[in-house]
Amino acid sequence: MAPTSSFGRILAAGLLLLGVAGPASAQRPAPRAVLTLSSPAFADGALIPAAHAQAGRDVSPPLTWSGVPDSTRSLVLIVRDLDALVGDGTDDVLHWMLWNIPPTATSLPAGAPSGAQLDNGTRQISVSGPYYRGPAAPASGPPHHYVFELYALDITLNIAPTAMSPAATRDAVLRAMTGHIRGKGVLTGRYQRPSP
Repeated sequence: MAPTSSFGRILAAGLLLLGVAGPASAQRPAPRAVLTLSSPAFADGALIPAAHAQAGRDVSPPLTWSGVPDSTRSLVLIVRDLDALVGDGTDDVLHWMLWNIPPTATSLPAGAPSGAQLDNGTRQISVSGPYYRGPAAPASGPPHHYVFELYALDITLNIAPTAMSPAATRDAVLRAMTGHIRGKGVLTGRYQRPSP
């Protein structure tokens, strides 16, 4: 039975991306590289500084990476809140998604500009518009986990940043990535608004 919820579609796409689902006769994808993704602003698993949160200056954190395979034609960065469910409770909040990052790029500076397309051809969107949306987990409850996922693809994606809703755009990007991932890196940060 095909999944009908947005989360179900994303889960199915994620399983295909990981090679977990799909016909047994499908051709085995090329080995995937493990990319090193980090930030000088916070360590993996550590707290994200207020400057990069909605309660602070709400600027994107600086990111650096290495280990991109030679076959890479573009990079995709997806930032989401694993602990914030929306809609019918089966989808998480998309804080930032950039696609068609040039394969020669090795970093993103702090404070990426807003706009559907950047000067280098990178396209971007978040749940609220074409820009980075910082963490905003409430002061009540535990800190939320914000995962930064960087994918190396062997294609560029012909997906316009403004033609669809943010949720539909994310779905389209995930579908287009299927079978084309050559490497992945993950960085996780935590955040909780300070108590008033």
